[in-house]
Amino acid sequence: MSATPATGASIAFRLNGVLRSLPVGTQPTTTLLDWLRGPTGLTGTKEGCAEGDCGACTVVLEEPDGGRVAVNACLVALGQMHGRSLRTVEGLRGPDGAPHPVQHVMAAGNATQCGFCTPGIVMSAWAHTTEGGDPHEALAGNLCRCTGYRPIMDAFERLPPDHATPVEPAAVSPAAELHGEEQVFHRPSSLPELVALRSAHPTAWLLAGGTDLCLRLSEHRERPVRVVSTLNVPELAIVEASPAGLRIGAAVPYRRLLACCAVEPGFEALAEIVRRLGSRQIRAMGTLGGNLGTASPIGDALPPLLALGATVRLAGPAGERELAVQDFLIGYRRNALEAGEVIRDVWLPRPPAGALFTCDKLSRRYDQDITAVGLSVLLVLDAGRIATVRIAHGGVGPNAARAAAAEAALDGAPFTAATVDRAAAALMSEIAPIDDLRASAAYRRTAAGNLLRRLWWRWSGRQAA
Repeated sequence: MSATPATGASIAFRLNGVLRSLPVGTQPTTTLLDWLRGPTGLTGTKEGCAEGDCGACTVVLEEPDGGRVAVNACLVALGQMHGRSLRTVEGLRGPDGAPHPVQHVMAAGNATQCGFCTPGIVMSAWAHTTEGGDPHEALAGNLCRCTGYRPIMDAFERLPPDHATPVEPAAVSPAAELHGEEQVFHRPSSLPELVALRSAHPTAWLLAGGTDLCLRLSEHRERPVRVVSTLNVPELAIVEASPAGLRIGAAVPYRRLLACCAVEPGFEALAEIVRRLGSRQIRAMGTLGGNLGTASPIGDALPPLLALGATVRLAGPAGERELAVQDFLIGYRRNALEAGEVIRDVWLPRPPAGALFTCDKLSRRYDQDITAVGLSVLLVLDAGRIATVRIAHGGVGPNAARAAAAEAALDGAPFTAATVDRAAAALMSEIAPIDDLRASAAYRRTAAGNLLRRLWWRWSGRQAA
């Protein structure tokens, strides 16, 4: 592609309360972290891992509804910031311009030592004052290398309330396209527009949350010629609950999915696995559609979808079609999308009342770690026999998949420890794990069988109670 003239709308967003319009031609795939630490000089936002693990680059998006959302600046492209409001540690001030009360609590509690990680921790703490919940969860995305977590956790427990006020959206151009040198960042505002762009530019990057794709910007320093963002497509942002189940738009961030599953009967197990999917910073941007589109064998959300019997709705030039997730995942990082198609949404059937639905994930760290073995199971019992069974695994083969042999061993059989033992043996025989840095093949095979056995002990404990 020849050089793109520096034309089109300027990237503009509110930074620490002040509207900033960047020079026309600013590269829209520059990471927010690079921009903050470069021309802006806001070096309080630190660069640690550049892959969303350490939290040193944590900044906060201020939402129109008054919410505060912590994100990793290393995994956000400037084009994704257009029209939004951002606060960095330099913009965190008390009413009189002095350090913010959150910063006072951190300092008074000896919750900082070298200070490198502290700005990111402070921003996570500030977001936590509105999001609430478990302080350990709020801190899971921030690594401290020298202070130790006890004083930091104590400080989180003593955070003063800081009620957010709604932040008006930045008054900016809708900007259907943002141009950099030899680069175009498309921002479609409808599903037909998105499909048309996908059809016209099949090699363009399709950018949802960016928690996976933006690693190519931050770590590998790639500069794509063309990006199509799904951020402003309303059809991809739906969250609909009904007695039959949930419909989740492909661009819905995990934080919204988690909030929905946490209150919807039958989806409690899915909520727990989503809560372990990355950190709050990752869940603020990462999407279910992105997890499906990458078709990674270790995608945390994929075994639960398979166990639920979820379907995915695709939109393309020829219209829409719906596939079972098990038919959509066709191999190692391969999916069934055809030319010009995009993922529109995912349908999650609600488990029947009384069903046993479990989602397990084994990893080296409990929080914010890649799956070594994942197993999700849905069982429906009728008079002590297994009437319905779906078992799905991840991390033990080229793609997340149903466990046909294990299901066959359970289907119609009495739900007993001996039956589950036979199914566990069948599962261990049919999977094809590998050795890698996360786990050995032998461990994965044994662990998968034991996770299935755990299902029986959970149910037995429930009956005893």
